[in-house]
Formats: sequence, structure tokens, C-alpha cells
Amino acid sequence: MSERTEGERLAELAKRRGYFFGSNAAYGGAAGFYTFGPQGAALKSNVEEAWRDRFTVKEGNLEIEAPTIMPEPVFEASGHLDGFDDMLVECPECGESHRADHLIEDETDVEDAESYPVEEVESLIADNDLRCPNCGAELAGESVEDFNLMFETNIGPGSSTPGYLRPETAQGIFVEFPRIKEYARNSLPFGVTQIGRAYRNEISPRKSIVRTREFTQAELEQFVDPERDEPDLSSVEDVEVVLYPAEEQQKDDGEYVETTIGEAVEEGVIGNAWVGYFLGIAQGWYERIGVDMDRFRFRQHLTGERAHYAADCWDAESEVDGDWIEIAGFAYRGDYDLSKHGEYGDDEFTVFRQYDEPKTVERAVVEPDMSVLGPEFGGQAADIAEALETLAERDPDAFEGDEVTVEVDGEEFAVDADVANFRVEEQTIAGEHITPHVVEPSFGVDRTVYTLLAHAYSEDEVDGEERTYLSLEPGVAPTDVGVFPLVSNVEELIDRSEDVVEQLRDAGFSVVYDDSGSIGRRYRRQDEVGTPFCVTVDRDGLEGDGPDSVTVRARDSGRQVRIPVSELVGQLRALSDGDRSFDEVAQQYEEVTADA
Repeated sequence: MSERTEGERLAELAKRRGYFFGSNAAYGGAAGFYTFGPQGAALKSNVEEAWRDRFTVKEGNLEIEAPTIMPEPVFEASGHLDGFDDMLVECPECGESHRADHLIEDETDVEDAESYPVEEVESLIADNDLRCPNCGAELAGESVEDFNLMFETNIGPGSSTPGYLRPETAQGIFVEFPRIKEYARNSLPFGVTQIGRAYRNEISPRKSIVRTREFTQAELEQFVDPERDEPDLSSVEDVEVVLYPAEEQQKDDGEYVETTIGEAVEEGVIGNAWVGYFLGIAQGWYERIGVDMDRFRFRQHLTGERAHYAADCWDAESEVDGDWIEIAGFAYRGDYDLSKHGEYGDDEFTVFRQYDEPKTVERAVVEPDMSVLGPEFGGQAADIAEALETLAERDPDAFEGDEVTVEVDGEEFAVDADVANFRVEEQTIAGEHITPHVVEPSFGVDRTVYTLLAHAYSEDEVDGEERTYLSLEPGVAPTDVGVFPLVSNVEELIDRSEDVVEQLRDAGFSVVYDDSGSIGRRYRRQDEVGTPFCVTVDRDGLEGDGPDSVTVRARDSGRQVRIPVSELVGQLRALSDGDRSFDEVAQQYEEVTADA
């Protein structure tokens, strides 16, 4: 068997068989950009559709598609302009830029260097005598700088309206919340999903499609009332998971915690029930699409790497080539996002919470006398009146003196208390406006595709010949069925094969027809791209006394059974959907000796 690394084997197969390859090779390429070939685009599309089915359709959520370019104020409000940075160190000799935390993780025993402060990262580079991977020059003493990862552009002619390519799909959901909540009848909880492209100007893209500058995310933003809404854990409480809590990561002999979602939430290992719910859903989904659960875990963020707005955050991680890669994140974001957009934007990012019964409350009210404010303060009178109303809600005691002071645009104004017309009155209210909290499961589609290919890659021997095959689940494999005439120069077999292709395509299967080369070679080609089943049309199936039949071959085992053509669609559907195993089909029909 091959002694190449898992990543090398996968990269070679991906390029040769049309899964993915570096883009723009005719012009020298550009690091961090990949094209998905025919097989890869189909696999990626199937993963997206499987995600949509589980996290949008089955959860009863809404789906939107927002623009990938958004104006600068959106990212000023979200905090991306100031805080969406990675640590960059530049080689003094060749000028190559490197991501400092990755250098440390690659060359030392330090894990999660991203969570370290800049000063400590600089010390680690010096203490470990780290050098430029490009030219070997010393990096000790070089400054580590924060580098903002967003791609900047201009909206329209000139440079008067700056914008950015979105670094995540989430902001498109948050900024449209005032409209989307109407579609959800202003009733919490509700979820909004989006699958789309995101862009990050990575310092050092690496590991093919694992870390790129353009990628696809599938994100769900679940909006909840933090005081009233709890998830129904009954459907996931018995789901078994492997957890790597922060507490265990910080121990010298830290271990995984093998438990169930219900136990982990009850014992506080998972601190938020909503996060626990989505971890349970994700565990089942990853298993169904073909992730190797022996190479999968949920890792809790350490305090230093957790976003400032996240009360708790876990990553779904898969092991590939000896490394753990993040393929999804699950964060409890609180009310940070909607509060920030409510502060910066010109719309209401709240939801009205209806009380069970109306309440009588005391409410501070001001009705400024504009006939006095207008002549005295001119054009600033309206802003001063608004400031008085805001102050009354926040600090009623400020109106106890003869005059009250408010601040507008950094300038203080004194207003007579009589002019402010402050009073406290009883009001009957039916409810209140609250800012929902957000729970966010965010999936990297490209990284999921990479994981599926890596975990599905297998090598064995058939009749003394080495075989490579991708053991992809039928639900995500790029092609459902391969159809071949056993002999490629017999018109009757070719015509019948084409009829079978048409029949299967009409039934909704993705089908490839192949009559080139020996039947064994054709099987090998489909095995290597992960096609689960191959149908072969031969003379025995057409010349017998019974109805026309074909052989159906299972990719992983190479076993074949003979099935009547009239029953082919139904049996392939049952096999593809997992309603029947190949063993069950083989017990019903004649098993035949497999061709090479």
C-alpha cells in the first residue's frame, strides 16, 4: 500500500478525478482559491442539500440568501472592523508573511496558540528559534501584528461608499432581522438559515480546501427568549458524544469525556441547553453523511480563544492526517449581535413579548415644552427633547432638581425642570420589547467535504491488484449509479444500457454511462470516485427465459446480484435510502460471481 500521507493521497486523487484543484493555474494560480470539479461540485451540492434538509426543513426554520458584499457600517456595528484579526509575522529576508500562531503550533508542542496574547506569541517565536518556512531566516525579534482578514471593496463608482466581502454569512441574517421577524410572526423561538460564500484574506492558506480565502458556510441563527425558551432535549438526550472540555484540555493528562447529551447538559459540562441540543443534532447528521465517528469530537473553546460575545462555544472537529480540524462551531452569542445592530442601525432589532396578563406599572414621562426649547436651542431642540426622554427612562432621579442636564453630541445643555415637564404616571402595559439571544451552529461546507473524502478513502486488493475507492454514503456521493454494457461493441447491450440509463435518470438518480475499456477498469473508475452501485447489462440478463435482468454491484464489497430490470429502480432506491442492506437484497435475488 501507499506510504504517502493521507493529505497527499487525497490531493492527488482530488485533482485526477475532478474533486477539487487549485484555481487559475493558467495564470500561475493564487493561493487560497480552489475550483471544485464535476465530482467535487456534486458532492458539495449534496452535502449542502443534506444540511438544508436537516437544519432548515426538519427544524422548521426559515432560509434566506443575502448579498456577499455589505456596506462598511454593518461591520463597524458587528465589530469586524476592529476585532477580526489574525496574528501576522513577516520574514525580514524574503518578505513572506506567515500566521504566527500556526508557526508555533507546527513547530512546538503548544496548542491553540491563537488564544495567546501577541506579546507571548512573540516570546514563543524567539524562545523556540522559529524560522521562516520559505527561506529559513530567523524570526526572533520580529514584531507580530494584527492583520484584519476582510476583503475591502467600493460600492459604486469612486470610493465614497466603502464595503467589504462578508467574512461570515451570519451578518446577512442579523441585519435583516427586523424584516425576517415579521415572517416568523414576531414569535420566538425561530431559526434562520443561510448557505453561501464567505471571504477571508488568510495570511497563509494551507491544507488545500481546509483553509482558503473563499469558502462556503452553512449557518443557522436560532433566536430565543432567554427567560422563556428552552429546547426539547428529548430527541437528543440519549445521543452519545465524545467531548473535550476546556478543563480537560488544560490538564497534562486531560482525557475525553464520553457521555450523552442529556448527561452533559445536566452535569454542566455543556453549559447551555441550546448548544447541547444542536451538538446532538449535528452528531447524528455527521454520522449519517459518512464522517468516521472514531475520528470525530466536540472540543470546547478555551477562555482565550472564545469570542468576547460568546458565553460558551464548542467546535466539531475531525481528525485528518493526524491533525484535528474545525469543521463547525456552536456558540451561544447572547444578545450581542442584535443589540449592536440596534445601536448602529435605523430599525428595531427587538421582539414584543406578550405578558400572560396586562400589568400596571409606574412609568417616567417627559413632555418637553417645545415652545420654550425651540427659541432657546434652535436646531438642537429636537435632539435635546429626545435626550430628555431617554434620560427619564434611564434615571428619573435626574429630574428632582430645578434643572436637568443632558448631553447631545458631546455638548451639555441645562433645561429647566418645568420646561422638561417630567412626571411619573401609572400605565397598563400588555408586554415589553426584548432583544432575543442567538444560538449559532456554523458549518464549514468545504471542510466537511474534505473530511468526507479523507474518511472515505480506502485502499485494498482485488484479484491481486491494488484498488482505491471512496466509501461515500449514497446520500452524498456525486453519482448514484454507473451503468455499463458488459461488452462495448454489441449493439443490443448498448441499446439496453441506454434504456436503463434513461429509466434511472427519469427516477431521479444521478447516472454515468461508461463503455470504455474492460469492465474491471470501468468498475475501478467508479470505485475511485465513490459511486455506490454499478449496473451491468450482459447477455445472460437478456437471453434467459424470464424477464430482462441486470447485475447490481456494491462498491465496497464488490458483490453482485442479478435483479429484474422492472424492479431495479425500487431496489436501488431502497439501497440508496438505507431502507435495505445489500445482504438483504442478496438474500432475495441471485448472487452472481463478480467480474474483476
